[in-house]
Amino acid sequence: MSETPKYKRILLKLSGEALMGSGSYGINRQTITGIVGEVKAVVDLGVQVGVVIGGGNIFRGIAPAANGMDRAQADYVGMLATVMNGLTLQDAMRMAGMTARVQSALNIEQVVEPYIRGRAIRYLEQGRTVIFAGGTGNPFFTTDTAAALRGAEIGAEIVLKATRVDGVYSADPEKDRAATRYDAISFDEAISRNLAIMDTTAFALCRDRKLPIRVFSILKPGALKRVVLGENEGTLVYC
Repeated sequence: MSETPKYKRILLKLSGEALMGSGSYGINRQTITGIVGEVKAVVDLGVQVGVVIGGGNIFRGIAPAANGMDRAQADYVGMLATVMNGLTLQDAMRMAGMTARVQSALNIEQVVEPYIRGRAIRYLEQGRTVIFAGGTGNPFFTTDTAAALRGAEIGAEIVLKATRVDGVYSADPEKDRAATRYDAISFDEAISRNLAIMDTTAFALCRDRKLPIRVFSILKPGALKRVVLGENEGTLVYC
């Protein structure tokens, strides 16, 4: 039976915390290998994949030492953490037989190439996975905003927010056993229900660009592939 992807180009938002596995900080090698396997499965279908990576697994691990730190300075440290994660992810992809490029919104050209939209799109068209690090390159903006921005810039058909929870719930499922998961919800309804799907800036950008979001668990085997094939996995946020 042939597997025909629903999407040609996607933007995958990976939180830094997703790389921790069961740890409290850092990178779990088994976890990152599993995530790369999930991404490879969709790349092998011919899907063009851009990845925005967070840095919470590194920077939050040293958060006590950063207590009282200037907000802009702290944000720059967090951006550097995303570059570290991006390089680690790229190497894990190399070991899996994939070709990936890391582009950073911060200029660190001895380590990674700068973000250039046209070059990123060309890499995607060549079948290479592009990892976008450094957030937006500006303090006070989250990697959620970077995901929405890069998704819009590269012409992604959907933003896939990979988390450790299998969708959007009416309440925190870890605290409220009565919480129910939405199969689909509109942007307007999500706003009216005050559901924290992404930060406000990222959410507004996706809504204005009519760029749908799907929230799913990256730790659930095969979930990413099922999303790309158009199956009912996680929660779809639509216009």
